[in-house]
Amino acid sequence: MNTKPSTVKALAQLMQETGLTSLEIRENDCIIKLERGGAVQAAPSVQQPVSPVPAAGAQTAPAAQEDDPGMDFNHAKLVTSPMVGVFYAAPSPDRAPFVTIGSHVHEGDTLCIIEAMKLMNEITAECDGEIVDVCAVNGDVVEFGQTLFKII
Repeated sequence: MNTKPSTVKALAQLMQETGLTSLEIRENDCIIKLERGGAVQAAPSVQQPVSPVPAAGAQTAPAAQEDDPGMDFNHAKLVTSPMVGVFYAAPSPDRAPFVTIGSHVHEGDTLCIIEAMKLMNEITAECDGEIVDVCAVNGDVVEFGQTLFKII
């Protein structure tokens, strides 16, 4: 069986196009099994009650300063999955994750492991920065090109 990364990518794309959530192919001693999560449903919106306007002369808290521009995610560098596989945030179940939100990383630091076809593939940082978002869940199947981390 041809098990090149391009074959796995083509199978993942076929799953995406047809809406399949799992696919298993067996040929001789080779087994390829791909799974992906279902569609995410949006949570229903909740309307907040309107707070009453304070009476004239009542003391109000000072307005929050809006000088803090916050974090600009437009300049975040995305770390994407180079393959389809199972995302592991830690080297083993009893160990701490490689990185969490707020971790400072340097180029070459291990960010996670992706298991594909029984091989453990370390995913490393391609730049220095701070992890501002972890976009994958430990133990979930990730797809080729799926965002795993955001680094600023």
